[in-house]
Amino acid sequence: MALSTPLSGVNHPLKGILLIVVATFLFSSHDALSKYLAGFYPIVMVVWARYVVHTLLMAGIFLPQSGLRVLRSKRPGLQVVRALCLLGTSLFFTTALQFIPLAEATAVNFLAPILVTALSVPLLGEHVTRGQWLAVICGFVGVLIIVHPGGELFTPAVLLPLCSALLFCFYQLLTRILSQYDSPTTSNFFAGLCNTLAMSALVPFFWHVPSLGHGVLMLALGTCGMTAHLLLTKAFRFAAPALLAPFGYCQIVFAGLLGWLVFADSPNLTTVIGIGVICLSGLAAAWQQRRS
Repeated sequence: MALSTPLSGVNHPLKGILLIVVATFLFSSHDALSKYLAGFYPIVMVVWARYVVHTLLMAGIFLPQSGLRVLRSKRPGLQVVRALCLLGTSLFFTTALQFIPLAEATAVNFLAPILVTALSVPLLGEHVTRGQWLAVICGFVGVLIIVHPGGELFTPAVLLPLCSALLFCFYQLLTRILSQYDSPTTSNFFAGLCNTLAMSALVPFFWHVPSLGHGVLMLALGTCGMTAHLLLTKAFRFAAPALLAPFGYCQIVFAGLLGWLVFADSPNLTTVIGIGVICLSGLAAAWQQRRS
């Protein structure tokens, strides 16, 4: 999820909206592929495939243009911590998809921007208004509606997407800090390479030879992830973040559709209400941030 970008020159809103909608569809497709492949292979192997394909594609695009300069960071230590937060997000979320339907897991993971609002006070010293605190509280109420006592999701497994959301929150906070020192290309390439190396050290212990069809799906997995990130970055060059923020929640809609089409998961009314509360609270937090 992108953070703030300059608002000057962003005068093609329809292009920005189209790009972010396509990006959210690719993110949902990435998650659906992860859920499917994790039913056949260890999660470590699935996450490894995602990062190695992502990194190889980025290397093919950016190394011919910038060479090894793309990896030069002014804060390499923070870049490693940021990368590990993203890796933890991937591991927790992919594991969660084995126990929780795609739409519900995606909705809980969308607590991340709300957590960013809450944690930006102690970690970044930012000012948060009463309206923003109200949005944070409503976001947690939305999660409680989804995982209400007695419901199907009221199990320890719901802690997995919550941990994913928390780590993604730290990832976004570190992205905000590192944006003062390094370019988005450097940060994204650094994270991909770091996580590829980390997972490559683990994958021999979990290796299973994939079938040809599953190998193609693993290539599609990494391609969806990398393409979605590139389109998301491009979208914010055409339109302001405040305009595009609502369309980011299309990912939950696409996750619900793919979950229904591929895995025959259909959220009940209570879950739909909880998802709606999370979406509205996230949008309210973004609107309050724009006002302040």
